[in-house]
Amino acid sequence: MLGESGSGRDRTYDPQIRNLVLYPTELRTPGKALLLAQGFSIVYRMKLATWNVNGLRSVAEKGFLNWFDDLSPDIVCLQEIKARPEQLDASLINPKRYHSFFHPAEKAGYSGLAIYSKKEPLKVVGGLNKPEFDREGRVLTLEYPDFFLINAYFPNSQRDHARLGYKLKFCDEMLFYLNQLSLKKPILLCGDFNIAHKEIDLKNPKDNKDNAGFLPQERAWMDKLLSSGYVDGFRLFNSSPEQYTWWSYRRTIRERNIGWRLDYWVTHQDFAKRLKAVAHQPEVSGSDHCPVVLQLKP
Repeated sequence: MLGESGSGRDRTYDPQIRNLVLYPTELRTPGKALLLAQGFSIVYRMKLATWNVNGLRSVAEKGFLNWFDDLSPDIVCLQEIKARPEQLDASLINPKRYHSFFHPAEKAGYSGLAIYSKKEPLKVVGGLNKPEFDREGRVLTLEYPDFFLINAYFPNSQRDHARLGYKLKFCDEMLFYLNQLSLKKPILLCGDFNIAHKEIDLKNPKDNKDNAGFLPQERAWMDKLLSSGYVDGFRLFNSSPEQYTWWSYRRTIRERNIGWRLDYWVTHQDFAKRLKAVAHQPEVSGSDHCPVVLQLKP
């Protein structure tokens, strides 16, 4: 394996597999043109983040753009933006000149998704072609050359379980959608699932067994998802307890780490070999959720 360095990052190419390994934003690499002329292909490393910001305008006042600059991600997927594009400042429409895509809810100040991407996707699709879900701004899909990226905000079943049926129907539609896309190319699904899958995924499982987000029906759907050839990206790298992504706003709850793991990166098992790392960022404040960062390797 030969290596080069530049722009603070390592670049490599392998003369046996004939791949030139770059970050998507690296437009010029010493010797790149020669290598391409010799038949090398380009493979990208990427850093992607998902975050339920609980209001994009709100989190923007709490250091969102500083976090964005520090992380320098290739793609950021946001849930619960609670705004339409025309309500956002220019700094939130195209931060750092990223391509931006929005799928807001019809209801003002509710739900909604955004994706920022350094690289322009091949195609953008908002929704599942199911009006009952699409009007709430719950699914946004970008197609890239080597995978589909699905940003999703799963419904909350609510305290009285009034929306459990709606949520389970959404979950079934999502699994069908993933299976259809997977026939074409690999998928990366991220977002707020509003489900803690296992007892390890929340602080007090016994006290919450009848609460929304940890209901048997919700957890059974997660079992179904992961038995259908998909994998929980975070748990590929971290099997420890007390790894949470959501905490109540109540005083000292987050400081005492009384939380739930509701936010995920999921991919098909055949694509899992591309995952280099998946990690939470609980130190990042601004929302009741924290970001979850995935790194892809060539």
